[in-house]
Amino acid sequence: MPLYPTEKIIWDENIVPTEYYSGEGCLALPKLNLQFLTLHDYLLRNFNLFRLESTYEIRQDIEDSVSRMKPWQSEYGGVVFGGWARMAQPIVAFTVVEVAKPNIGENWPTRVRADVTINLNVRDHIKDEWEGLRKHDVCFLITVRPTKPYGTKFDRRRPFIEQVGLVYVRGCEIQGMLDDKGRVIEDGPEPRPNLRGESRTFRVFLDPNQYQQDMTNTIQNGAEDVYDTFNVIMRRKPKENNFKAVLETIRNLMNTDCVVPDWLHDIILGYGDPSSAHYSKMPNQIATLDFNDTFLSIEHLKASFPGHNVKVTVSDPALQIPPFRITFPVRSGKGKKRKDADGEEDDTEEAKTLIVEPHVIPNRGPYPYNQPKRNTIQFTHTQIEAIRAGMQPGLTMVVGPPGTGKTDVAVQIISNIYHNFPEQRTLIVTHSNQALNQLFEKIMALDIDERHLLRLGHGEEELETEKDFSRYGRVNYVLARRIELLEEVKRLQKSLGVPGDASYTCETAGYFFLYQVMSRWEEYMSRVKNSGTACPDAAPDAAQVATFFPFHEYFANAPQPIFKGRSYEEDMEIAEGCFRHIKKIFTQLEEFRASELLRSGLDRSKYLLVKEAKIIAMTCTHAALKRHDLVKLGFKYDNILMEEAAQILEIETFIPLLLQNPQDGFSRLKRWIMIGDHHQLPPVIKNMAFQKYSNMEQSLFTRFVRVGVPTVDLDAQGRARASLCNLYNWRYKNLGNLPHVQLLPEFSTANAGLLYDFQLINVEDFQGVGESEPNPYFYQNLGEAEYVVALFMYMCLLGYPADKISILTTYNGQKHLIRDIINRRCGNNPLIGRPNKVTTVDRFQGQQNDYILLSLVRTRAVGHLRDVRRLVVAMSRARLGLYIFARVSLFQNCFELTPAFSQLTARPLHLHIIPTEPFPTSRKNGERPPHEVQVIKNMPQMANFVYNMYMHLIQTTHHYHQTFLQLPPAMVEEGEEGQSQETEMEAEEETVSAQGNLTPSPADASLSQETPAAQPDCSSQTEDTSAPCDIATAAEPVSAAAEAATPQDAESVPTETE
Repeated sequence: MPLYPTEKIIWDENIVPTEYYSGEGCLALPKLNLQFLTLHDYLLRNFNLFRLESTYEIRQDIEDSVSRMKPWQSEYGGVVFGGWARMAQPIVAFTVVEVAKPNIGENWPTRVRADVTINLNVRDHIKDEWEGLRKHDVCFLITVRPTKPYGTKFDRRRPFIEQVGLVYVRGCEIQGMLDDKGRVIEDGPEPRPNLRGESRTFRVFLDPNQYQQDMTNTIQNGAEDVYDTFNVIMRRKPKENNFKAVLETIRNLMNTDCVVPDWLHDIILGYGDPSSAHYSKMPNQIATLDFNDTFLSIEHLKASFPGHNVKVTVSDPALQIPPFRITFPVRSGKGKKRKDADGEEDDTEEAKTLIVEPHVIPNRGPYPYNQPKRNTIQFTHTQIEAIRAGMQPGLTMVVGPPGTGKTDVAVQIISNIYHNFPEQRTLIVTHSNQALNQLFEKIMALDIDERHLLRLGHGEEELETEKDFSRYGRVNYVLARRIELLEEVKRLQKSLGVPGDASYTCETAGYFFLYQVMSRWEEYMSRVKNSGTACPDAAPDAAQVATFFPFHEYFANAPQPIFKGRSYEEDMEIAEGCFRHIKKIFTQLEEFRASELLRSGLDRSKYLLVKEAKIIAMTCTHAALKRHDLVKLGFKYDNILMEEAAQILEIETFIPLLLQNPQDGFSRLKRWIMIGDHHQLPPVIKNMAFQKYSNMEQSLFTRFVRVGVPTVDLDAQGRARASLCNLYNWRYKNLGNLPHVQLLPEFSTANAGLLYDFQLINVEDFQGVGESEPNPYFYQNLGEAEYVVALFMYMCLLGYPADKISILTTYNGQKHLIRDIINRRCGNNPLIGRPNKVTTVDRFQGQQNDYILLSLVRTRAVGHLRDVRRLVVAMSRARLGLYIFARVSLFQNCFELTPAFSQLTARPLHLHIIPTEPFPTSRKNGERPPHEVQVIKNMPQMANFVYNMYMHLIQTTHHYHQTFLQLPPAMVEEGEEGQSQETEMEAEEETVSAQGNLTPSPADASLSQETPAAQPDCSSQTEDTSAPCDIATAAEPVSAAAEAATPQDAESVPTETE
């Protein structure tokens, strides 16, 4: 069966429903609900739905890219492209270069390869994207034969195929780009060669099944050869382009014996006792666990187990310090209590007793870096329960509302498993690269050896660290570390006076350790211990520990004195710590020995993945893409931790369970920890029929919650002010605040220049226009966009750091409009700058900022904010201030939004500002300000106000330079810095006075209503045109469709509503 859809499937509405699904009537589609018959049934339903959803997305991408290219019929009957597209290019040449022979018993070729040549006469960043196509990326080859004459406008509301004359669509998979000599450039650590000119050729794999069908049709029916006609190649965004690998993975799973752990089988199918995989019901529950650095003190431990009787094995309070080992009461059988009253009481008493044993981590060496890194977070009792459950075998579900420390809990679970079970391997899976990077940055702050970390996938580029955790980065780390350790061996050899070259290889270092280091250490131990046994009554002499120590010279560079001489026990522990330090060098070299035997980077990286790494991280997409390769390598793991589990598609959550071959018919998986929040946004499904009718947006996490699997609900947030938390805590069970939210100054201080910490600001029509829709589903609201940017500029002029403010909106169209206005108004102005992010609510899930400005866009219908999950995400992104711009009369009447909007509408609906209060302020939150409060009635008033405020700031700065610096003109001319500042200020003032008012003019508003078809194809200019340095240079507002409707918006396809 061909895995790539063709034009016959893509535009068949009987197979793939259109976006206009009303919710009425039945559709011939499988459904995903709570229960499934078998694993095969489960996989088959997911396979069909995933295939149809990806086909629908491909249809959207093809329609968008091809219509942007504006294919018209030339005078001579050929094709001429009047536009251009970022994601598609005209094909210059296409040739099939290889058709391999079929395998025995098959009638389709084993492989079909072709070369596609295109001319990349485009901007550098777009050229880099095309040249960055990786192996296995999927592209589409398209044939268009337009019948419309040059200059015909494209109407998105009319059928697409007849307008552009689309004839064929075929999928292909990139093998690589060809170099000057016609060889494929392989992916790897080496830099890619620089190719001359604009022409680039890609070697692609075609679908052999589809090729055979097409050729048979050509030969038997005399049809034309499809492969001679292609004239457009289209690529897709990497994040959305994993459909082929996922479908192949699901198909392979259906065709093999799919082994999931016995304790999970029934829960995945939705049968039996939903709590059967909880750790309290598992037969292999572990009684004693080392919580390592989880607890900060014995008081913290006692507070973490309310209702339990804590017995500490040592009575001396000075010795009751972490780390602690805790022994829990483990119930036999299924945990049923005895029936008689007395017995039940005893059972309960026993079940509530915890035995706590403080222990000391053995000394690791005399150097400061030998000290273990420690956790500093005081976990709450629910977080401790989540950590305890995660360390025990079984299924752990953690529901983490916004700001409750989900990532911190996940990292502590990983660290504790790593220390309790050093032989086990843990797989970390998340939805986004960003979440994985956040996890990794926190893991690195804990006591986990760097050599045991590995990050798979292409997201490691965004890791905010100098260290590279990708496969090749780890290989380079191992090679560099090996050289460092061999240098240490050389120093040790020199200090001991041993001749020869022991530091030549890991192997020679191993012999040196065995014959020279171990012999000296054993001799030293026997001498020190024998000196104590010579006269049993006398106390062992502490001085002898230092006297006989054989490695004094080697440790000469450690903080001195190494031995304190206070007691024999203390000095012996230090001596053993020194030996542990030396022994660790040789243990690591033994592990790195394989890198001397394996010569290629690929082999070394495979060895690291299969043998060396203990904590392996990847996204769910990468797991689906690489399952075949991982299974083939013999990849093994014991535990899975999934972050953002409620955002991952059901099937993409299931695949990571099966990235290894079963052992003797059983899965070796011991723990599955899922952390997520089903009250926030679900996985993105673009087709409404699949989303609502087939329930495809339901994640496995949400299904488990619905089935009744026990969850640990984190119940204390530490992100936002308590008043902001009230806007969304009604959606959760008992969501409270951590103490620091009330105590820390940043939470108790008011937002400077603003009367309220959150406010809903009513925005009426601007010049008679509310929302506009230049493209289908591409909503914009010029009045709100200008108002949001004006408030952002006001805050920056008061002194707020621009990177502490993010602007969010619920639609892509508004996002592009706000970005464009910022470019024109203040983007390059040093007094204002750019906000940290301008993006949609959906894209900002999982992130936060101090101040959020939110535009809700719609004025006619509530739209997709009616989904309470989107509302929860929108309300929970801000830490200190949330300012929402919306048509209040529309949203306050929406029943679903009442709990939040009743609180928002309790405050005034006009913006209340305090212009004379600079940032930061000492005023407490909720206090009446000593300064005058000004009420802003509408957007033009705010825009005027900000303009005048900016002018005043420029003039006072100018006056300061003239009066206080008192530089005579001659000095100003000589002093370079003074001159540049003065000139800049004068230039700004002149520009400002020349431009006049910031308020948008009627002509601009009317311009904003133009449809994109009428716009010239200059869109990509928005990114590179240097924006003016002061706000007034762009007094005219941008047209509402200017960036959004331009053929190549910088961020996303117009029809996408996110």
